[in-house]
Amino acid sequence: TVGTIGNSDHQNVKIGKAGRKRHLGVRPQTRGTAMNPVDHPHGGGEGSTTPGRHPVTPWGVPTLGYRTRKKGKGSDRYIVRGRRRGKKR
Repeated sequence: TVGTIGNSDHQNVKIGKAGRKRHLGVRPQTRGTAMNPVDHPHGGGEGSTTPGRHPVTPWGVPTLGYRTRKKGKGSDRYIVRGRRRGKKR
């Protein structure tokens, strides 16, 4: 063995506030439903309405389980077995 793990409590650290996250270089995440229709496919509507469509990225590509890899890609021959998928959406 190499030795014991150092700083094992690192995964339990609470960031605490937005400023500490900003110092780490992470920018705020704005929900698509909070945007205008010109900015995101989920945007617009009166009040906090549902998107009215399947979840998509800001560019309209389906997300949450949608397969984006091209069919018949050259490196397909090297894939023996795919990773197990989660819940089918």
